[in-house]
Amino acid sequence: MNHIFSFFVLGGIIAAAINGKIDVVTTAAMTAAGSAVQRAIALIGIVGLWMGIARVAEKSGLIDKLSHLIAPLFSWLFPSIPKNHPALGCILMNLSANILGFGNAATPFGLKAMQELQKLNNDPDTASEAMCTFLAINTSSVTLIPTTLIALRASAGSKNPSEIVGTVLFATTCSTITAIISDMIIRNLYRRRKYN
Repeated sequence: MNHIFSFFVLGGIIAAAINGKIDVVTTAAMTAAGSAVQRAIALIGIVGLWMGIARVAEKSGLIDKLSHLIAPLFSWLFPSIPKNHPALGCILMNLSANILGFGNAATPFGLKAMQELQKLNNDPDTASEAMCTFLAINTSSVTLIPTTLIALRASAGSKNPSEIVGTVLFATTCSTITAIISDMIIRNLYRRRKYN
């Protein structure tokens, strides 16, 4: 990936130099850098708030209680994960952050969930079924309130930044259902091929 991005950057600079428009590249780079800093500052508050809530929920035992509450769903989606395993709490926090639209805050929980799932993996060089299921659900995750997207729209000057809530909910619900069905179909095909 580093080579691809390096190729694009160097290719753009070389093309601009050949066409005598190197000043356009410099101006665009400075404008994009300033815009990125503004967006990052706008998101710091949202991510900080969610990480704080997540930490309080973890310390207060709320995560464990929620894990017990949704255990039937998790046992259906992740049959290979033992009950009360730390991976379930991490998955819960990741999905909760995604549901509330805090995609950036969900990333640390997703990484921790994968580390915990790797401990259960019999073949460390190959992703387990639970890892694949989690990745499919995490990537397509249902979003009730796209908080980060609303914040980005508001910071960009949108007059009605929350008008996308219904559309996002519909799209992400469809994508999650599709991901779960696809995961189950592929998992069954893999098992048949493996054991036949």
